Parts: sequence; C-alpha cells; structure tokens
Amino acid sequence: MFGTHELGRRPGALLKVSRTVEAPADLGTDVLGVPEGAPMEVSLRLESVMDGVLVTGTVRTPLAGECVRCLEPLRRECEADFQELYSYPDADAGSRSAEPDDDAGEETLFLEGELFDLEPVLRDAVVLSLPLQPVCREDCPGLCPECGVRLETDPDHRHDDAVDIRWAALRELSGTLGSAGADAEEEKPPRAGGDEPQEK
Repeated sequence: MFGTHELGRRPGALLKVSRTVEAPADLGTDVLGVPEGAPMEVSLRLESVMDGVLVTGTVRTPLAGECVRCLEPLRRECEADFQELYSYPDADAGSRSAEPDDDAGEETLFLEGELFDLEPVLRDAVVLSLPLQPVCREDCPGLCPECGVRLETDPDHRHDDAVDIRWAALRELSGTLGSAGADAEEEKPPRAGGDEPQEK
C-alpha cells in the first residue's frame, strides 16, 4: 500500500515516490515471470486531480523462466510503464449520477482513506510487457525434434532418413508380400504348349 497523505487534495499538487517492494506470487506467465519475493523497483509520480489521484510510474524487476525453443533457463530484466487513476470514495456517487458510464467494462480503483493498493496495476503492467514466446536469443536453433538434443551444443547433429513409425509396419508388409509373390512365380510350373483338356 502507498500513502497520499503528503500529497493532499489540492488539484495540481505533485509528489514523487520511489520504493522497492517484494514481488507477489504468480506474477507472470507459464514460461516467464517474476520470482516470488524478488525486488521490484517502483518509481511513482502522484498527481492530485479533481476526482482522485493520478498515479504514473515505472517498475523494474528481474525475470526468470525458460527459452521456449531449447528449454534452457532464461534471465531477463523487465521495465514497464503504467498510469492509473485512483478515485476518492466520496467522489464516486456524484460522478456516476452526473455522467453515463462509458467505460462500464473497466474496473474503477479507489483510494482506501489516504492509501492505494498498487499490486493489481503492477501485475497488469508486468504481465502485458512480457514476450509471448521468450527465447534465449533470436537465432536459437532449439532442440532436435527426433531425440531432443540441444542443437546449439551439437550443430552437426543429424539422423539418417528415418521411416515414420506410422508407415513402418506397412513397409514391412509390402516387403513380405513382394518376396512371397516372387517365390510363387519361381515355383509355378511352366504351362504346356496346347490347351489343357477339360474334365468332364
């Protein structure tokens, strides 16, 4: 929680705040995120406006995860900007009755006395700044699709032309039938020159 006591309610008043906070749990995606308890450096600019406090800031924090191509551990730094308006609780009723709510889908954040909770804003800012497919480097060759070896450590790695296991049984059957047909041709006695007599 951050306080606004020193800011006051006079429109136009400014206050700058810098603080290091611990990262909450589950901040990130399945492949990249902020480790729980990691330091998050937050720099804020608080501005008093008619309806509340406009918070503009930047968060910097370390990231940990894995490369989506080679699955090696990944370490990065994240820097994300954000801006959010925290409304005064007593300004909510008047603003809703005077104007239609054009942003009904957006959740309004409120000050709790002289305090505001920055966690949901930080969470959104960090997650939206993360890459969808993090890689250790842009030209990462990834893993061999057949055996899973890391191609960067073995760039000459290759396999002989392998038969798809779905077709291997059919190929064996084809070979068996082919050899059986050839044997039958060899064992078949030659036909006589004339027509064979029909049995009555």
